Amino acid sequence: MNIFDDFKFDSVKTLIKTFPDEQTCIDYLEKIIWNGEPVSPYDNTAKVYRCKNNRFKCSKTKKYFTVKSITIFKNSNISLQDWFIGIWFYTSHKCGLSSMQLHRDTELTQKTTWFMLKRLKECSAFENGHILDNEVEVDETYVGGKNRNRHADKKVKHSQGRSHIDKVPVFGMIERGGKVNATVVPSVTNDELQPRILKTVNIFGKLFTDEWGAYNGLDKYYDHSRVNHGGKQYVDGNAHTNTIENFWGNFKRAIIGVYRVVSKQHLQRYVDEFVFRYNTRKMTPRGRFIHLISNVEGCSLTYNQLISRSRL
Repeated sequence: MNIFDDFKFDSVKTLIKTFPDEQTCIDYLEKIIWNGEPVSPYDNTAKVYRCKNNRFKCSKTKKYFTVKSITIFKNSNISLQDWFIGIWFYTSHKCGLSSMQLHRDTELTQKTTWFMLKRLKECSAFENGHILDNEVEVDETYVGGKNRNRHADKKVKHSQGRSHIDKVPVFGMIERGGKVNATVVPSVTNDELQPRILKTVNIFGKLFTDEWGAYNGLDKYYDHSRVNHGGKQYVDGNAHTNTIENFWGNFKRAIIGVYRVVSKQHLQRYVDEFVFRYNTRKMTPRGRFIHLISNVEGCSLTYNQLISRSRL
């Protein structure tokens, strides 16, 4: 019997009925994370003793732990039911979810929902890093730096095209009909991009890129086809980068329409969020909820880390 069969929900209303209190949420987490057999985070070979108040004790280190202490919920004062509701909204919104919208939906403070969503974005990174095969499109894009949106005295010179004087480059690879990977990168040079491609794309795959010079020489490793965007060529038979460009378009529309502004410091988290959304696009809302909550172990981002750490 599948461990999820006892937990059926397909809306926020049925979610609340399924998880009416803290203990029900804890029981669910223990089933998902440990499948009924708790494992010590201090020594996975140690015997584990169940104690009072949902605590466990590692036989070798004598340290106590809970299922919350090893997951995204570590040191959180938010109830697990509120967390589950937040995860439901986060995973069921197709175009992103702002902290203000989650604040209105849950009646939690906006500061709380901001922190909650940042943790969920951090946790979503487990979907970003797949090995890609078959037909793979590769492309880079740039976030920020639109001079037309600036006052005349704040415009930045020579910031058009692939210049990233005031923009952040993001590099992506997408398997047609499959998964996408995307990463904020310091530059779009040959030395920066090609090792990422060689590490990620199966050597027997077919590669499609535009004419950017960083992709020169990849035909030594791959069946490599290119389109010349500079020459107004966007499709040449089966050669195009339309799939990855559609992903970039959806990502940027979400930034503009939902988030308005995204800082360089947190950009990778937003990229991770939309990689997660794309890679789980064929799942039901319930399936996407389960997929994320099954991978919350180890995502213990603190507030101080969040406001001080840059991932660029």
